[in-house]
Amino acid sequence: MRSGNPALKEDTFLDLHSGTVVGRNAQAMSLNGTVNKTGLLLLLAVLTAAFSWHASFDATGQLLPAATLYLYGGLIGGLILALITIFKQQWAPVTAPLYALVEGLFLGTVSAMYEARFDGIVLQAVILTFGTLLALLAAYRSGLIRATENFKLGVVAATGGIALVYLATIVLGFFDINIPYIHESGLIGIGFSLFVVVIAALNLVLDFDFIESGVDAGAPKYMEWYAAFGLMVTLVWLYLEFLRLLSKLQSRD
Repeated sequence: MRSGNPALKEDTFLDLHSGTVVGRNAQAMSLNGTVNKTGLLLLLAVLTAAFSWHASFDATGQLLPAATLYLYGGLIGGLILALITIFKQQWAPVTAPLYALVEGLFLGTVSAMYEARFDGIVLQAVILTFGTLLALLAAYRSGLIRATENFKLGVVAATGGIALVYLATIVLGFFDINIPYIHESGLIGIGFSLFVVVIAALNLVLDFDFIESGVDAGAPKYMEWYAAFGLMVTLVWLYLEFLRLLSKLQSRD
């Protein structure tokens, strides 16, 4: 049960004391329960995103300086809550909804900033994100895409490589050094963003497989919240990458 999502690692569904999978019982994790909780987390994120979106603009439609408070507050708060959820999975029924609320503040502000520069880009990114989710879910359920071991290894390796590139970008940015081409709107930059979008989308397949494995193993009920949180992490990444890709494409017009 390998996933490129750091929130859904190989030992996620193991009992913390014995190292064995928890047996199925009336309080076991279910697929419907996970789906319902994923929907609830997305709804919470949308509510706070709508709030920060409207709070980021003034009456004339210009971005307000206070928008940075929601941006960095949501980013840092979301990171802290994500780490707590990953290391304390039993707390997921509380920390996962809090993460969704805080992450929504970040997403709403980021979306507002992109929308201020590229009219209509947010709606496009939302449609592409959920369209990709539904398409890959249908392909996975129909057996067109199978999460084989080699498939998992390839996606995990590519995800790790992308993480290293982004980490290098952040570190070099402190020294005013930019990695050329890949973050620009040229053909190389667009190609890089397309590659990242594909890898982010393929992580959804790994997440589906991982969640299904947890349901089959009879993981404890609280893991529904944790699995929903992990799936949301991938969706947030995919949405942000679609925003980046679309912004590069529109910058060339």
